[in-house]
Amino acid sequence: MPIIPHITAALTGRSVFTAPLHNAHFSLDTSGVAGVFGGEEAVSAMATVHVYEHRKWLGWYNSPGSYEIAKRYGRLAKSKFFDGLFPGVHTDPATLFELDGWPGPNFRAAHSGTVIGETSHLAALLMKECSEMTSHEVQGRKTRPIGVTIAELRHIPKQEECPAQFRTLSPVYASVPIVVSMVTCFMCLLVSDWYSFSMILLGIVVSGVSCLVIGSGTFLFTRPEPAEGSPPGDGILCSDKEIVILRGEEAAVNSITRGRFSLRFDSEPHYENIGWCSVLLMIQFIAQLLLIPQGTLFGQMMFVTSLAVSWGYNLWLSAFDKEQIQRDILMKEVLRRPQLTKYVLGTRTSMVVFVLLILKPEEPGKIMNSLLPNDTKAWRKWKDAIVSRIKSAKGFEFDQADWDDDSFTDGDRKLLTVLFHDAQDAYVGFKKYHRASDYKSFSS
Repeated sequence: MPIIPHITAALTGRSVFTAPLHNAHFSLDTSGVAGVFGGEEAVSAMATVHVYEHRKWLGWYNSPGSYEIAKRYGRLAKSKFFDGLFPGVHTDPATLFELDGWPGPNFRAAHSGTVIGETSHLAALLMKECSEMTSHEVQGRKTRPIGVTIAELRHIPKQEECPAQFRTLSPVYASVPIVVSMVTCFMCLLVSDWYSFSMILLGIVVSGVSCLVIGSGTFLFTRPEPAEGSPPGDGILCSDKEIVILRGEEAAVNSITRGRFSLRFDSEPHYENIGWCSVLLMIQFIAQLLLIPQGTLFGQMMFVTSLAVSWGYNLWLSAFDKEQIQRDILMKEVLRRPQLTKYVLGTRTSMVVFVLLILKPEEPGKIMNSLLPNDTKAWRKWKDAIVSRIKSAKGFEFDQADWDDDSFTDGDRKLLTVLFHDAQDAYVGFKKYHRASDYKSFSS
């Protein structure tokens, strides 16, 4: 005779209460619920464990999506055993938790001549922050407006530091799925539904342990240390629609162009603890898949109730804008609220002149040619006149002598007239910025 039915019958006889619906002749099909239901939300919620304060201590509830979590984070573990269980491309923790990996805009330094074709994830965050700022409009001709943000980086972050975590009401809201999971587990115990009781308890324990293990990584900001005697790090981040002028010491600018968020685990580089944690999540998935159908209808309903409430909490966690949280950490904790001032210029030519007036680079011609590759005779004449005035710090008053050339056609002269007017508009915008800010060159 089978042993399990006898044990179940014996335990059922000791129940404190009679299970509601105990005479029901059907059971819930939980095969689509255990481990798979709410997988995306569970993975997204787990990704917040390093940036939300106290989040790693609040995982003690029967969370859905154990299979999806195991499949995603098990790829961190590096061994033949774990590679077989969790196949896929290995990546570093910061990229897996979406704290790194975005390609940043290109950067060109004003004084050192440094050119970085693709900057860091943090530069992409800063560019997004600047693109959503309110701006001051510079009057003038309009073709394709482009924003120019001046970022005054006065704070130099440490080479390595732990930014403060984002504060939310997570401890308050986390109490809901924790209490519901505990209550449903206790209710199954009262009616002696040991299958449902043990599976809810297993879910609580595995979820709590997973949050502790996966959340054990230390959230870090790091940046390279520039060489001694480096010139000021002033330069520009460039994209098609936005320009960000970085002004500050080389170390401060490096924080944007080469700094990064990262996660440091005691178990690196093999991450065995995360691998075994993922194995535990897979065991939970298989056990719940096989044993929950053996429970009573009441126990199955308790199990599904705990999953549904936990899914709602995971959904709330995943609803937060993780990009915005990273931007807040960067701007407030790492850069200590740099002064940002944004202007919108109507043409690319006026933007280039405005940028050169702000930066005062060692070789303005190189930056001008990188931003404006136009190379006709009229354009070269205009560029030479602009570069000459920037180097000599002369005013931006132009007359016919600046574009008068017997070899120019009427079209060239009309073009130059328009371009010089753009330059004058940019100069007016520069004077406006100069008056409105506590403008001070870091290179002086």
